[in-house]
Order: sequence, then structure tokens, then C-alpha cells
Amino acid sequence: MPNDNQARPPAGSIREAGRYPIDLTGPRSHALVRKLGVGSLSIGPSQLGKKADLHVEPDAHIDWTVFEAFATPAGSPWPRFLHYTGSDAGFFDWAQKRPIEEMAWVPILSADTVADAIQSNLHGLYIELDQSGGRLRLKLPKRQVFEYFRLSVAGDLSRFSATGDMPYSLTLAPRTSRRKNDAPFLLPDLGELHQVTSLTLRNAPLGQPISLECLNRFPNLNSLNLWGNFCDLDLLAHQAQLTNLELRFMPDLSDLPPLSSWPLLDSFIAYNVEEIAGKRLRQQMKTRANTRPWTDHASVSQLRKPEWWTTEFGRPFSSWPKHLAKLANEAYNVAQATLAQARSFADAEAAITAFTVRFNTLKGIETTEREDLGEAVWQLSQSDHLIGQPITEEMAQSWFDAARDY
Repeated sequence: MPNDNQARPPAGSIREAGRYPIDLTGPRSHALVRKLGVGSLSIGPSQLGKKADLHVEPDAHIDWTVFEAFATPAGSPWPRFLHYTGSDAGFFDWAQKRPIEEMAWVPILSADTVADAIQSNLHGLYIELDQSGGRLRLKLPKRQVFEYFRLSVAGDLSRFSATGDMPYSLTLAPRTSRRKNDAPFLLPDLGELHQVTSLTLRNAPLGQPISLECLNRFPNLNSLNLWGNFCDLDLLAHQAQLTNLELRFMPDLSDLPPLSSWPLLDSFIAYNVEEIAGKRLRQQMKTRANTRPWTDHASVSQLRKPEWWTTEFGRPFSSWPKHLAKLANEAYNVAQATLAQARSFADAEAAITAFTVRFNTLKGIETTEREDLGEAVWQLSQSDHLIGQPITEEMAQSWFDAARDY
């Protein structure tokens, strides 16, 4: 890279792996390390640690054009995939002249913010909103700028709204609780986004169910993709216009209407679904094929017995690195076995304390992992014991908080 007094290298001129000083937030403010075969780049505050390749304060102004000098070995823009945590929405302006293949943005907003992507050339935009900060209003890209723009929004959907041309597809992953017995989650009003034709709803397989009552607000759907735990599945019968329906990682399909409810279906997928309903769907698929052959993909696969869901998703360690998940599950097993013999609250406290302190010396226990461990403690408090009265959530939480250093 040149020194501060030299012009920037021509666009796309740097294609090799190496270490390059860049003027990201000021002259030579950062060192960018490019590795062979890596097409992504993550930018965010120092709290992210190794999850961010370049550390930038949340409110810092970023010169996105510094990346124009970089290209893949084949000559296409690099990085192909950007992940940014912070408040600088300048990448939307940058994307007017330099296409962004995939942009993942975790906005840190102290006030309500309008982001203008009308002229932005974005293939895919993923936004994740936490439960604090200002609202985000997005002006969507014009369809003629990029016909197949995909939008995904996760987290606190009540903080988000969008106006403009509808995306080619919309994915929503609301923040739900971890408990399948909680009252069903109701999707907030999403305004103009209710006009989309292709919708994906994502949820944890054993989390708080999302009510499909929300589908009544989506009059134009022809494609629907569901992942995880949902209720009010009987309301799917109102979506008779669907040409594509996909069901994945769904532990309860008992209220699912028969396939004949969607006479226009060209494609249908049920993958990792409960066994009883899965067998019923296979038969319905064959029956339908006799009267109207499937013109696109149609399959029902990976049928699961009830115990599989508990094994795979019942504990909150499924997203942990394998070595940490192994340790967490071993500690959980010990605590569960100890609690099974507990005859007093003191015995229970000792079991949960022993589980909690097991992680005090482990590296990698940050906010997400702490929340997972708190959920594990709640699950343990609900497991079998010999005390004769319930262990309250408040009681278990107080033991957890008193014993943890993370």
C-alpha cells in the first residue's frame, strides 16, 4: 500500500493475500490482513474480540471506499461479504457505485434513524436489531437497481420499518423466548412489508411459538418458508394461493391442514419434521401427484421421533463450539443427576452452584454464552428432584448470579 502522500491504488488492483494499512477511520488507522480463500470481512467494536477482523468504535465514521482497491483473484469486488456492527450507514451510499453481494448490519443507534438504500446495489441485506436504541426506517432499493434483492431482519422487529419497492424475498427472525410453553409470539405490524410475495419465518425448534395469525396481513404471498416452532398452523389453509411451501425443523405439525388446501402448489418440502405428520404428508404427496404431477421439487425427509428434538435442541448449547458444548453438556449431566437426589433447597443450590462455577475459568463465555447458561440453570431447576416443592426461577437465578464470574 502507498504512504499517506500517495494516491490510492487503482480499483481492484490488490488481489493477493497480505497485510495492508488502510485509511478506514483516518490515515493508516487500521491494518487489513487478507488471507487466501477468505471472501468475508467483519468490522465492529473491540468488545467483539476475534469475531471482528477490524475494530471500530460504534459511532466512528467509516471510509467504505478504502475497499475499492481490493478484488478477488478472479477480479470481482472484495470483500464479497461484509459484516458490520455500528451506526455508520454510509455503506448504502457506497453501494450505489460498488455492488455489495451480502451485507450483514447490526445497527447501534442512539436515535431514530432513516437509512436510504433506494439507489444501492445490494444483493442481500441482513439486519439484526437488539432490544435497545432508536428505530430504523429503511428506504428499500429500487427493483430496477437489483431485481433480486433479498432482505432479512432479525431481533426486535418492533424497531424496524421499511418503505419502497418490495424485496424479492423477505426473511423475518423475531427474538422469541427460549421456552415453548410461553404465550405465542405475535409479529408486530410491519407496514408496507406485508406486500411481499415471498416470506420466510425463522424460529428456534423448541422456542416460544410464533403465531401464524400474522399471515392474514400478507395478502400477496405465493411462497412461504417456515423454520422452527409455530402455532395456529390451521390458519395456513387461508393461503390457498401458495405455489411453494417449505417446512423445516418443525416439532409439531399436528394442526397442519392437508396438502389439498393448496391446489396451486408446484413445490413442497418438509425436512426434519415430526414423524407422525411426516408420514401423513408423504401419503398426501403421492395422492396429489396422481391428480396433478409436481412440476418442481417435492419431498418429505428426515422424519424425527419426539426424543430427537430434546436431544438436538432441548439444551441451549447447540450453537456453541464443539469442545465447549461437550464440556457444558457434561456439566449439565452431572448437575441433573445431583439434583435428582436433592432433598432440600440447600442441596439444589449446591448442585446449581457447582454447575455455574464450572464455567468461571473457561475462555469464550461472553454475553450470549452467559444467557445460554442462565437458561440451562432454569432448565435444571425444573428437572426432577426430591424437595417436595418447586424451585422458583428467581431462586435459581439468584444462585446462578451469586456463583458466576462471567
